[in-house]
Amino acid sequence: MKRVGFQMKVKQEVIPEYTEWHRKVWPEMLDALTRHGWRNYTLFMRPDGLMFGYVEVPETFEKALEGMAGEEINAKWQEMMAPYFEIPEGSTADQNMVEFEEVFHLD
Repeated sequence: MKRVGFQMKVKQEVIPEYTEWHRKVWPEMLDALTRHGWRNYTLFMRPDGLMFGYVEVPETFEKALEGMAGEEINAKWQEMMAPYFEIPEGSTADQNMVEFEEVFHLD
């Protein structure tokens, strides 16, 4: 198991909508995440939209993202979520996650 921290940026003016979508994530999307080993997946957001995510994956974050890239439901979710993020035109949030290096952990 690998612990992963990552960063993204939600546009400040759409934070309430973005937050509401995450209160009702599609069951098919949750199933896909589970199938690809995403565990203890948590998102934290500052009032300005800067977001920190944490997830535990079986091998690497890259492999977990690759698994999700093959899921049709993920493509639909990413397309719907793209306008909420400060990302380059034509890309998706999961293509723009900035992974952090773990430097300390205490159980």
